[in-house]
Amino acid sequence: MTGNALLSLKNVNVGYKTLTGTVYAANDINLDLYESDALGIVGESGSGKSTLAMGVLDLLADNAKVTGEAIFNGKNLIGLSEKEMRAIRWREISVVFQKSMNSFSPVYKISEQIYDIYKVHKPSATRAESDAAITRLLGVVNLTDRVLNMYQHQLSGGMLQRICIALSLIFDPKIVVFDEATTALDVVTQGQVIGEIKRLQRDFNVSSILITHDISVVAETCNRVAVMYAGYLMETGPVRSVIKEPLHPYTQGLISSFPTLETGKTMIRGIPGTLPNLKNKVQGCVFAPRCPRVKDICRNERPLQRSATPEHMVACHFFGRE
Repeated sequence: MTGNALLSLKNVNVGYKTLTGTVYAANDINLDLYESDALGIVGESGSGKSTLAMGVLDLLADNAKVTGEAIFNGKNLIGLSEKEMRAIRWREISVVFQKSMNSFSPVYKISEQIYDIYKVHKPSATRAESDAAITRLLGVVNLTDRVLNMYQHQLSGGMLQRICIALSLIFDPKIVVFDEATTALDVVTQGQVIGEIKRLQRDFNVSSILITHDISVVAETCNRVAVMYAGYLMETGPVRSVIKEPLHPYTQGLISSFPTLETGKTMIRGIPGTLPNLKNKVQGCVFAPRCPRVKDICRNERPLQRSATPEHMVACHFFGRE
């Protein structure tokens, strides 16, 4: 895409200091999010997707160290004080966390908890103001204000997830991060939540980052995709281009591991092997131990991002050398 990026990540690294060494969870990430963009970050569990997003928003544990630049509204979010970040989180960039059924206390009504959140950012707000703001948004996600007088255990996982989506929009943010927003939901509810996300992207004109291990969710909701593996970017580009013509062996493996609804028989293949130990710095390609096309250069030299088109990038030694 062209134009100025709304959020620009430049050489972002995230590491966790532990008693047995540093876990390198995200490495040299360069990624841009544009106005009205819907960016999917996809990869198997442990690839660093959520760590990257939460690191940029300073929501990681104290043993995490984040370096690089995350430029938003002319400011580098990395290194801001907690007070400065609080002025940005939720007002400018909000998050829909995974496992919404655990996001609310079971001993307080939903309206009381939303009011507490609202007052953090608007200390002088009244209960009526808070209720009015969330009621307007509940309608957007096909819920009635009846849920405000209910407790967590009286609501389904899908309803709680939709409340969280409504809550993420309460201050009209420019960016919403959906962190595994469809995980742990049954397939029907997942479809409903995906429908709500698509409608919000269209009607509210917000830019969104959707973090998931499910590439089919990205295909349904996003226009651009970034594929991560073991803390590294493997491939980025328009969803249609990456899914129809995946260039990296890891992306090809992800797509092959999902069933298709097209006619005819297709073999579903998993990716052999497991994620590497993230405490070890990799000299070559991090995917080399699992790659079906691995050569000596893959083990000894880290591949750089190369352009298939101006918008489609891939980090593989063999792209363009067929």
